[in-house]
Amino acid sequence: IMSGGFKETGTAGMHLEKQILECKKTYGMRIIGPNSFGVIRPRINLYATFADKPASSGQIAFLSQSAALCASALDWAAEANVGFSAMVSLGSALDVDFGDLIDYFNADAQTRYILLYVESIKDGRKFMSAARLAVRNKPILLVKAGRFKECVEAAFSHSGSLGGEDVVYDAAFKRAGIVRVEAFSDLFNCAEALAMQPKPEGPNLTIITNAGGPAIMAVDHLIACGGKLAQLSDETISVLKNILPIYCSLANPIDVCEEASPLRFRNVLEICFRDPKSDGFLVLYTPQGATTPIDLAEVIVGSAKGIKKPIFASLLCEDQRCRKAREVLHKNGIPTFKTPEEAVSTFMYLYNYSRRMALLYQTPEEMPAVKANMASLKGIIRRAFCEGRKVLGLTECFRFIEEYGIPVVKTLVARTTEEATALSSELGYPVVMKALSPLLWHKSKIGGVILGVGSAAEAVSSFEKLASRVKSHALEFQGVAIQPLLREKGYELFIGSKTDPNFGAVIIFGLGGTAAEIIKDVSIGFPPLNQVLARQLIEETSVYRHAQSAGLPLNVKLMEKILVNLSQLILDFPEIAEVDINPFIVSKDGVVAVDARMVLDWDRIMREVAEHQDTTLIASYPQKYVAARMLKNGSEVLLRPIKPEDEQRFNEFLRSLSEESMRFRFFQILKEVSHDLLARYCNLDYSREVTIIAEHQRDSRTIVGAGSIIVEPDGMSGEFAVVVGDEWQGIGLGSKLLDHLIMIARDLRLASIFGYVLSNNYKMLRMCAKIGFNLEPLDEEMVKLSLVLC
Repeated sequence: IMSGGFKETGTAGMHLEKQILECKKTYGMRIIGPNSFGVIRPRINLYATFADKPASSGQIAFLSQSAALCASALDWAAEANVGFSAMVSLGSALDVDFGDLIDYFNADAQTRYILLYVESIKDGRKFMSAARLAVRNKPILLVKAGRFKECVEAAFSHSGSLGGEDVVYDAAFKRAGIVRVEAFSDLFNCAEALAMQPKPEGPNLTIITNAGGPAIMAVDHLIACGGKLAQLSDETISVLKNILPIYCSLANPIDVCEEASPLRFRNVLEICFRDPKSDGFLVLYTPQGATTPIDLAEVIVGSAKGIKKPIFASLLCEDQRCRKAREVLHKNGIPTFKTPEEAVSTFMYLYNYSRRMALLYQTPEEMPAVKANMASLKGIIRRAFCEGRKVLGLTECFRFIEEYGIPVVKTLVARTTEEATALSSELGYPVVMKALSPLLWHKSKIGGVILGVGSAAEAVSSFEKLASRVKSHALEFQGVAIQPLLREKGYELFIGSKTDPNFGAVIIFGLGGTAAEIIKDVSIGFPPLNQVLARQLIEETSVYRHAQSAGLPLNVKLMEKILVNLSQLILDFPEIAEVDINPFIVSKDGVVAVDARMVLDWDRIMREVAEHQDTTLIASYPQKYVAARMLKNGSEVLLRPIKPEDEQRFNEFLRSLSEESMRFRFFQILKEVSHDLLARYCNLDYSREVTIIAEHQRDSRTIVGAGSIIVEPDGMSGEFAVVVGDEWQGIGLGSKLLDHLIMIARDLRLASIFGYVLSNNYKMLRMCAKIGFNLEPLDEEMVKLSLVLC
């Protein structure tokens, strides 16, 4: 639907959208739009669009919420000689959205790169699920408009959707492995570079130039983007010293000077391209001296042969010779850029993509599970709800976080001056007094905290001052919290969570104390967290980097545990909309929470879905699929979903399989299983794929079997597979695993499951036939198994 005049116009437009959705439901169709530019598929000559020009066939799927940018992309692509596998304008995305299209083009053989222009995302979980799966096969590059409040308001009037906070969007893109770029042109620059060159393994760039000014511009931008100038090896510098005039710069950037001949360029490039400390190379050229643009292009192409690191070129000229030189470079797989900044940005985007993918699939350390008293904590929430309170008291908050292994400072509550003096004496002077009021969220703003109370007289006067200050702001005074004055100095941090309207629960970590809202040094993550994700959250903050450089490093291992535990608290209690633990003091002796606040989500409590519906952005670990099973020989195994922490033991299981068992499962012999492949099996989106492992509990939790169910993009069917360790075959483990997978498939509301089995895998065929699977021979070697579930 390309026409406009729908939700963005008001009530009448919203009524039209409802009519469209009724038609969709009646006729079982899918709808792109309204406000769409249309759909283009050049390879089959499909132009369902009002575009007035054709597009070349290529490997880029461009998906955009803006119709105007689709037209601009066609103009840009025609000039740059870039082709598309498809171009789709979502418009208001009434039905088909980014998640649907990412799934589609992930399965599209013609598409190698997916490029997005995003203003807002309506279904964050669907988007993340599709993107996390796709980035394992194809890079996703994205430009997101609406960084600032004014931009978001413009986006609402433009597409009928209100964007969320940009920092949350940014964190979501990082968690999915998406490369977010700043400018529209960066999308296509990165796609072109990915198609032509290998990805850099590090941030160290070597720059070769015949002019100092452009090189300085490139260095400025490189440092601003978080990159580094490569420190050339001693051998490289020694050889350069022998071939360059004394007045040329040997330090990176390497200036061959304006009079450089093609031979000088060639000698320098051949030496630099083989430098072991460089992760990539940028050749900058201005039209001067003895080397023409075409001369340089031919030199770069010749010198680049056999080099397995990215090489970029920036030619700062626009005459016919320069355009011809760019054609030569492009034809030979060397990306060219009109400015040094564009080249540097592309290098850094590609490096960050490689780094992000490596970080996402690191194997985390296993951490002990939290064993909180759930019934007692649920009782606190019920009591607050019955009393009409949305905000939990300080001691109630401390009860929650203590149950989840987060240390808290000893806290006593006084309702009267008499209690204040008695409890202060019990703790031992000096103490800290904090005003308590259900609607007092920022105590420091009204002077609600008094430090260093040193005597009974001061305790009385401090109590009275706090009571007066609270009441002067028309707030209910409920007494004071009394805590010992902490003498050990440390970093004041903030840890907490909030509920984002687009992405659900988010975890926040960063600088705390009274400066938290001013400095805003925070990083954002999403539950569930594991040890690796928690560490990344910590390392992204300036306070962490400052602590490292100041020689007062944070206790990262302890902080990892606390963040993982907080993540579990959020998953266990979705009724809690906000958590603030601030300040959270970290010193060399340990960590301790000094203050906390929790806000309840009454809607969730009243809907009674807190225990039945996982609304987090990323599906949490499905504990409900854990079950013990007894085998025919009396052995007991635990069937449970696999986790990223299981990678090493799962690798040991695969390596224990005989060649026959491996061939039956994978249709080939895997002599070595790479970390990347293991991560695909262990690091799963549980809403799309569940792998169940069978653990022998009495044998160091050895994995003895595994089965998986992978949901198809239509959400109606799933593919299954089962493998059992050779020593555990013939005692019923295979049927236990398959029965468990069928139960999971029904829980996922699949209509059917299917699988492929080699025709000589007789045990598997007999087992499936006994259960009721339909057996369909596809050829002499392969049989398709299918089972209707409903």
